[in-house]
Amino acid sequence: QVQLVESGGGLVQAGGSLRLSCAASGRSFSTYAMGWFRRAPGKEREFVAAVSVTGSSTNYADSVKGRFIISRDNGKSTVHLQMDSLKPEDTAVYYCAQARSRYGATSNARNYDYWGQGTQVTVSS
Repeated sequence: QVQLVESGGGLVQAGGSLRLSCAASGRSFSTYAMGWFRRAPGKEREFVAAVSVTGSSTNYADSVKGRFIISRDNGKSTVHLQMDSLKPEDTAVYYCAQARSRYGATSNARNYDYWGQGTQVTVSS
């Protein structure tokens, strides 16, 4: 059974940084693309970033381009999201997700079949 466990969330002031991590287990990590999504209070879940199986291809939401970096360590079955220049509008629960087989760094949530429980990120102004 696949398990995804996020960590690294917290409270930070605007302009600050956080690094989220997601530890995966249960199936061969290096053969699945990974993504991060978020859900802000009262809003729909939205795509944040995704990375291909080798890490050579990434995909970002326009709202985070230039501020967030997604990376993966296949040897440790982990994916990270480095978040810099945080803004209050980045406040949300952040979810790690593992894509279905044969998908690349996709932004479509329907292409992911396993999800973590989420980690809260709060950015104060």
